[in-house]
Amino acid sequence: MLQFKIIKAFEQIKLLSDTRRLAILRKLMARPATLTQLGEELGEHPSWVRHHVVQLEQAGLVELVETRITSGVTEKFYRAVAGGLLLQELILPDNPSIPSVIFSGSHDLAVELFARQLDKQLNIMILPVGSLDGLVALRQGVCHFSGCHLLDVTGEYNLPFIRHIFPDRSMLVFILAEREQGLMTALGNPKTIRSLQDLARSDVSFINRNLGSGTRLWLDRQLQAQRVPIEKIRGYENVTNTHTECARLVKEGKADVALGLHAAAFQHDLGFIPLFQERYDLVIPQEKMELLHPLLDTLQTSTFRRSMEGLIGYDTTHTGEQILL
Repeated sequence: MLQFKIIKAFEQIKLLSDTRRLAILRKLMARPATLTQLGEELGEHPSWVRHHVVQLEQAGLVELVETRITSGVTEKFYRAVAGGLLLQELILPDNPSIPSVIFSGSHDLAVELFARQLDKQLNIMILPVGSLDGLVALRQGVCHFSGCHLLDVTGEYNLPFIRHIFPDRSMLVFILAEREQGLMTALGNPKTIRSLQDLARSDVSFINRNLGSGTRLWLDRQLQAQRVPIEKIRGYENVTNTHTECARLVKEGKADVALGLHAAAFQHDLGFIPLFQERYDLVIPQEKMELLHPLLDTLQTSTFRRSMEGLIGYDTTHTGEQILL
């Protein structure tokens, strides 16, 4: 059985930018074939096919799997080395004085804050995709560090997920902050929303977070525990990737309520009903420590902690502390 394969080598990606070679590779993903068979399917001469198959073979994307001799004629069957491919290559600015790094993970206002403060030392590009997808991106090598707030069924934050996704790699975990989350409503709470039970009311519209985000995982678990039927939540299927986008939509009257950070509600002059406190951690591969050293130094400074205290609902008591895996 062929496996799914992630391609990171630039030369392999460059090779597949040619639509002809890509077409051959797709055929060989479906089933083994000879040069003659490929030529007939693609409407090309076998010698033309051979030229491209040789390049794919040399790049480690295609392999010879069988040789048959039929009526004195030798037939060689080729196939792709994987049943599916994911092409990925980070293309970043070439600036030796200010390295560029990718953060992919859960959206957080403090992450945006240190990215601004470090702009003379690190060019931090932020891709908010959610806690789980951020850890997967880190595993696949498409970002340099991640951030998450995933509550395990054991009651422990983040560590069980990190251990599961990175069983064979040395990972470091640092506390960014404790954050307060709750229901964000229009100022004055005109719909008199008090709890998750109110999300199922027919007169209440909701805006949800994306699948894989720590906020969404917490919400879905709570809805199940409290037996709140999601099919009765008007707007449950409407999602955004960030707390600030949720807050903006509530502010603009496009939803009555959303689950999000106290800090985001405050920034958008919204009402807020607190529901829970959570720990948000930064996750860094051991091999990226030297590159991200300026970030860790910043986390330890009183200046950064004071600036974070301006974010309502953030507790910086343990900011910068390392948690052992």
